[in-house]
Amino acid sequence: MFISSAYAQAGSAAAEPNMLVNMLPLVLIFVVFYFLLIRPQQKKMKEHRSMLDAVRRGDRIVTNGGIIGIVTKVMEAERELQVEIADGIRVRVVREMVSNVLSKTEPVAANDTDKKDSDTASK
Repeated sequence: MFISSAYAQAGSAAAEPNMLVNMLPLVLIFVVFYFLLIRPQQKKMKEHRSMLDAVRRGDRIVTNGGIIGIVTKVMEAERELQVEIADGIRVRVVREMVSNVLSKTEPVAANDTDKKDSDTASK
C-alpha cells in the first residue's frame, strides 16, 4: 500500500498559564464594581445616616411615601419622629423613613433674655 499509517505524536507540552493570569479579569471586575457601585452606595448611606441623626424639632421633612410635614417631637428611644402633616394632624414616623430634610431650623436659644438683648443691640 501506498498510504502509511499515521500515529498520533505527543507534541511539546504547552506551558500552563499562570494562576494569577487566570484570576486577573475577575480581580479587575471586582475593583471596577467596588469603585463604581459599592463605594458610592456606602458614602450615600453614611450621608443619609448623618442627616437622620441631625433631624430636630421644627425641621420640615419629606418621608419615603412623599408626605411633607414639620417635626414636632423627636423620640430618641424609639427612633421615631412625630410629624405634623396638617393643622392638628400628627403622625408618628420611623426615623429611617425620612428621605429628605427640606429646611432646617435654627437651634433654640438657651434663654429668651439673651435673644432679646441681641435683638435690641442690633437696632
